[in-house]
Amino acid sequence: MASTTSTTTAPSSDRERDQTGVPRSIGRVLDLFEIVLAERNCNLTAAANASALTLTTALRYLRALETRGYVDRDESGDFSAGPTILRIAASLRGGTVLDRLATIAQPHLDELARRSGESTYLAVSDGRTGTYIATAESPRAIRHVGWVGQDVTLRGSALGAALDEPGTTATRTGAVEADITAISRALASTGKLGLAISIVGPEYRFGIDERTDHEASIAAAVDAFAHELRTNGEDYTS
Repeated sequence: MASTTSTTTAPSSDRERDQTGVPRSIGRVLDLFEIVLAERNCNLTAAANASALTLTTALRYLRALETRGYVDRDESGDFSAGPTILRIAASLRGGTVLDRLATIAQPHLDELARRSGESTYLAVSDGRTGTYIATAESPRAIRHVGWVGQDVTLRGSALGAALDEPGTTATRTGAVEADITAISRALASTGKLGLAISIVGPEYRFGIDERTDHEASIAAAVDAFAHELRTNGEDYTS
């Protein structure tokens, strides 16, 4: 009797992968999840538009996330963080590498804000998006505030340019908010987590002389922060 060999073919959705090698269906679910978290509260149409998916596909993926508790849906149909992700976040609170980074960075942010007169921030990045996790506010009455917890696109921003070339200082105006200038400098990193410090304030206070002073100040702050991380043995690059 002739023997036969059977083969199992993966579904086409699993065989199709994006540029990072992730199956497209999984990547789309994760994209939707990140969109809901970033927006805090997001309806189906907005989520579908942001992810470039049809309403039917977006709803199917969001329902799967809802079933597992990663997103929740209210009576009006808006999606937000669900009980599962809130539980996970609560279990990590107070002991994550981000908490330790923010604690170590705070004195350096405070000193940089004092020297520059502008608000300062610490950002982390996964290579696709940056998120500000700590700040020291400017002592001036007119100052920039409110970026802690905010996701920032890397393309075109000072933060993105700095992360692309750690050890160099990048300046951009109006990239994230109109009439706002940001000066950013990233720490050298061999791992997956990018770190950068930024000075942010109203454009009119960032003349040539001010920018020169700020660039020197931010370079000193980044060097001091990096030295303290090494001294503390903080493995922020893994």
